[in-house]
Order: sequence, then C-alpha cells, then structure tokens
Amino acid sequence: MFVATGRGPFSGQALHFQHAAPEGLDYAVHQYRREAEWHYQVLNDHLEGRSFIVGDHYTIVDISAWGWLDRAARVMKGEDRPLERWPNLSRFMDIMNAHPAVERAHTIMNSHAFKTVMDQDARQAMYPTSFSSVPKGTVS
Repeated sequence: MFVATGRGPFSGQALHFQHAAPEGLDYAVHQYRREAEWHYQVLNDHLEGRSFIVGDHYTIVDISAWGWLDRAARVMKGEDRPLERWPNLSRFMDIMNAHPAVERAHTIMNSHAFKTVMDQDARQAMYPTSFSSVPKGTVS
C-alpha cells in the first residue's frame, strides 16, 4: 500500500509541479518535493538489512517501486545523483537493475523516442481538464 498510495502518487505530483505545471506554484513544488523525499527516507529505512521490500524475493511491489525510483532524477529535479543520500535505495536499485526483466524494460524504454518538450500541445494531451482549450464557463 505504501508504494501504491504514497510513493507513486507523491512522485507523480512532484513531477507535475516541477516539470508541467505553470510557473509560480512554489508552495506546491516545495510540498510535493518534500513529500517525495520523505517517502524515499521511509523506504530507505525499511530496506535496512533487506534486499526486497516484502519477503526474500523480488515481487510486483519491488517492480512498482523501481519504476518510480528509476525516475528519481526527474522527481528530484536538479540533482545529478538523486539517490545518493539514501544508500539502501541505491543498493536496492543495483539489485533491481541486475534482473533480466529490468534490463528488458530499459531496452524497450531506450528504443522509444519520447517527446521531451512540455509545450501547450503536450499539456493539453496530458492534462485536458487543467489546460483545456475550451473557454472558461463553457461546457464541452
């Protein structure tokens, strides 16, 4: 539940407010960035003396956490080595990245050309209710 209801959503909000939201929302940027950092710390503490989040083998929980931790550089915008201050997370990522399934996932991700510019078309596609082209007060 921690990964599904905390780690993922707060990472997503941190990404949104740092990379996609209009400028000037410093409170939201700060709030979600700090929440993401807190989630990193909780997971780092939990992984002390453990290789995996639940049990002795990797599970869907580890893969779910890996998905967000693999994007730590975007969640922690401006940090070159974002997991450095959380040694158990760094170790966890080394373990996860050694799995053949994770290698295949990286291969697939690296073979796709993702759009990297967050322009008005991208905002409209990703956040249609927030960046609608329909004038305010109009029902579409």
